Amino acid sequence: MNIGEAAAASGVSAKMMRHYESVALLPPANRTESGYRQYTDKDVHTLRFIRRARDLGFSIDEIRDLLSLWQDRGRSSRQVKALAQLHLEDLQTKINEIQAMKTALEHLVHCCHGDERPDCPILRGLESGSAQGARASGSSTLQARKPAGHEGHR
Repeated sequence: MNIGEAAAASGVSAKMMRHYESVALLPPANRTESGYRQYTDKDVHTLRFIRRARDLGFSIDEIRDLLSLWQDRGRSSRQVKALAQLHLEDLQTKINEIQAMKTALEHLVHCCHGDERPDCPILRGLESGSAQGARASGSSTLQARKPAGHEGHR
């Protein structure tokens, strides 16, 4: 099948298919005499595997490892589980970091009146790096920077 048909069958865009080929996740496609790429059902099956792994947030290198394990019928499931466990831990770290960013930003938004005055705790927090400190520590270090007289106002 041509690249458009393989893209439709796999759910992976033609652009990403070319990219996966360039980073050696997908073997180079056979070519017609006129140079058009030709894909097999096996290629489409591999593309679906790659797409599902990308949907779960695996990196290109992790997918390369997963593909190698998937294609090795003598593999140990222990290896696959270890790779997935590491990825799960990375995802949890990212979730924690995003939650800390959300908490810091919620605090800044809460402190800002959002009215016609030029004073803006959001911009002050970004300028001073307080939002960065709250994100890095995982807790809101901005509590101490709450402007006097602004408690409870938006």
